[in-house]
Amino acid sequence: MIDHYGINVTDLAATARFYDAVLGVMGFTRQMDFGEAIGYGTDGHPDFWISASAQGASNREAHIAFTAQNRAAVEAFFEAATQLGAPILHAPREWPEYHDGYYAAFVRDPDGNNVEAVVHH
Repeated sequence: MIDHYGINVTDLAATARFYDAVLGVMGFTRQMDFGEAIGYGTDGHPDFWISASAQGASNREAHIAFTAQNRAAVEAFFEAATQLGAPILHAPREWPEYHDGYYAAFVRDPDGNNVEAVVHH
């Protein structure tokens, strides 16, 4: 349903390192890089963008959920994020309050956004 989503960030280089790692372990890569904006996705289509903030602090906190292929990918995302020092919101686990088979992990990116990896199995 969503074609693409973007956030403004205060430190593009640090945020790019974060998303290169946590999205890379789930099979997503940089599809476009314009220097001040980087698009991640697959097959030449950037679904998620990070852009340097025009000035000052970034926008308010956003929640971004990335689809993982399986539980191992959720765990790889979590491991990559925590190795980079990302604050942990929720370690990988089942979330039956959402629905059966909802398995996810949540961390904060360098700008404090709530970033989730989720699989629905």
